[in-house]
This record gives sequence, C-alpha cells and structure tokens, in this order.
Amino acid sequence: MDYSQIACGLAQNHLTDWHGKFVHLDIVHDLTRLTDAAKLAGFDLSVASGHRSFERQAAIWNGKFAGQRPVYDLQGNEIELAKLNELEKCEAIMLFSALPGASRHHFGSDLDIYAHNCLEPQQSLQLEPWEYDAGGPFAEFNLWLDEHIQEYGFFRPYERFQGGVAREPWHISHLSVATQLEQHQHVDNIAAALKAHEVLGKQCILNHLPELYRRFIRNITLPA
Repeated sequence: MDYSQIACGLAQNHLTDWHGKFVHLDIVHDLTRLTDAAKLAGFDLSVASGHRSFERQAAIWNGKFAGQRPVYDLQGNEIELAKLNELEKCEAIMLFSALPGASRHHFGSDLDIYAHNCLEPQQSLQLEPWEYDAGGPFAEFNLWLDEHIQEYGFFRPYERFQGGVAREPWHISHLSVATQLEQHQHVDNIAAALKAHEVLGKQCILNHLPELYRRFIRNITLPA
C-alpha cells in the first residue's frame, strides 16, 4: 500500500463503503462502536463527509480561488478575494478549506459528523460552529462527544482555533490511523502532488509551502 499516495488523496484502495460514505477500512470497527454508543445516548450519528480525493479537493480549492465559491472569515463574513494578493487568498481559503494534497479527508480516517435526528423538519445542515454551540441543534450531541469520543479512538483536530484552520466541532479523526498517515503527508509529497495537477495559485503555494504547512496542516488540537 502506497501511503504517500493515500495521504495526498491520490489512491482509494484503503477505502470501504460505510452507510454510503467512503472511509478507511481500519476505522470501521471503532466508527461502528461510536455510532452505536451515540444511538444509545439518543443521537443518530450521521456522516456528512468522509473521504475526499485530491481531485475533489482541487475542485473546491479552484472554485474558491477563482471567486466562484464564497470564502468566509472567522465571523462568517464573505471575504472580497479580489482585494487580496495570492498568498493572502491562500491563507483566507485555508481557514475553512484544505489545500489539495493536504486535506485530512484524504486519509479516510477523518469525518464530518452530525446528529441527524437533532435537526428540525425542513432544517438543513450547515456545518457551522453555532450548530454545535449552546442553543444550536447539535449542542447536546457536542457535549456527548466531548465526554466520550476518545473512548472509541477518535479526537477532534480542529477543536479550537489556533491561528490556522478555524474551529470545526463536526470534524473527527481516528487517532491511530490518522497519525500513521500524517507521517506521509509531508511537504515533499504535497509539493509533488501539486506540481502534477492543475491547482490555482500553485507557484505561490509552492513558494510558501513550509509556512503554510506549519500553520494550517500540522497545527492541530491534539487529544489530552
């Protein structure tokens, strides 16, 4: 198994279908345990997003870089990308969207989750922090995750904002599988993937990749 290809979203032989979403084979047991425990606690744990390929992440990135998709700041305000230089554009996008080749969703060990039964009829999922905070539809689910998620081998890499990626309470990661793959998602492998594909702002990204890597890719919240 080529771990460098997996880590950068260029392979899919590590995946299996889990209730309609592709996830890493090695997390299925623990994910099923977590889901069953959540069900007993009254929460219908659902996966909004599992594995994401390099091509899919590049489509998201290119759409945002070209101004075809909105980009938001930490307060939820849309950013006028036309007023930014290329590096500032990259930093603004990476607040909420990973660089192609550097997304944790490439691993298949990282998932965006929510409690489907906590949504009101006709209420659509937004995957925004307020939904998981006090008064939001997933507030109780969020508190349950705080207390139990590590029992099932998971943690939240974006539990709080640390100057890189924005807080994402919905994003969970399988500790042992993700830790293994993180070792192969290093600067050289990301650079090689970027050079081989059409990614907007590519030269600027490559010029600043070590700093972007430090601030946005390796800068995660580790479990206590």
